[in-house]
Amino acid sequence: MTVHLLRAADPALRAQALDQLVATLLGDDDRSFALEDHAVPARGDTDATSEGRAAVVAAVVNAASSPPFMTSRRVVVLRNVEDLNADDAAPLVRYLADPLETTALLIVPGGGKLTPTLAKALDAAKAEAVGPGSERTGDVLDERLETAGLRLRPDAKRAVTTRLGEDSGRVGAFVDLLSSTFGDGAVLDADDVAPYLGEAGAVPVYALANAVEAGDVAGALETLERMLTVTSPRQPKPMHPLQVMGLLHNHYRRLARLDDPDVVDERSAVAALGGKVKPYPARKAWEQARALGSDGIREAFTRLHQADIDLKGARAIPEDVVMEVLVARLAGLSARSGRRGGAGSSRGRPAPAKRARR
Repeated sequence: MTVHLLRAADPALRAQALDQLVATLLGDDDRSFALEDHAVPARGDTDATSEGRAAVVAAVVNAASSPPFMTSRRVVVLRNVEDLNADDAAPLVRYLADPLETTALLIVPGGGKLTPTLAKALDAAKAEAVGPGSERTGDVLDERLETAGLRLRPDAKRAVTTRLGEDSGRVGAFVDLLSSTFGDGAVLDADDVAPYLGEAGAVPVYALANAVEAGDVAGALETLERMLTVTSPRQPKPMHPLQVMGLLHNHYRRLARLDDPDVVDERSAVAALGGKVKPYPARKAWEQARALGSDGIREAFTRLHQADIDLKGARAIPEDVVMEVLVARLAGLSARSGRRGGAGSSRGRPAPAKRARR
């Protein structure tokens, strides 16, 4: 394979995967002769002009089109290709129509979509898709622990994945720190790893709805605080309270659509949600809608409405306080519905909810 497309959302995992791939492709060849590494100027850089981008593409195409010198092959890396427009990418597209067999061309997007002409050219060239096997923090942790010869007890693993959240790129350095501290073969519990966890990582957007649904007031407030304050490679800026409000609105709109006597099972729940939701989350949402009932869903929307106008200055309450009160009340509502400790259970059908008269 002469063309490779490397994708990874997390910059640290992307860099690790690229290093591994380059090392594999180089083999015993001298890096100084065989490897050329280029990056498209990122938006905002002083050389992020059409001329600057054209110069990088020209250098890449020239290197990729040249036979190897004193090595068995050339390895040419091009990063940040998502910043190329169709005109910028045209020379690269022409090269991909007939790539040189002795060149391994590595295309590495930094995030975002490729221009359609380049994406089609990569497909036509049968570019090999490469990247991390998984970017889930738990999966990355398992892989790195196995490599390092360490083992975490369940409480320790839970503490790590909860603290790091979606910041799976931090796992490698964290495991290296544990390895240098405790040595190979160590079996660690939560107290052992706690001093090395560092700052809390970003959390996935669904985590807040999950905590609210579980009736976990403390967990929901902690998740909210992380969403509003924590940054990460996947979340460069903290979320704005109105963004979090939008997520909660969407969650309860989904429940409202399922608050219907015609929704009687998992299949009808999927249909009620437009057929674009997988069965498990559809069933889980249906169970919550049944547990809350029409009165509970109506109360949730009342809370959301009040918080929305408060965020827009109705009562001059600080935004963080508005959101904390809202999330605590919504989680408390779920707890009162009897879902505490039973959220997402698949055993049996949920008890019918009392429906309000209309």
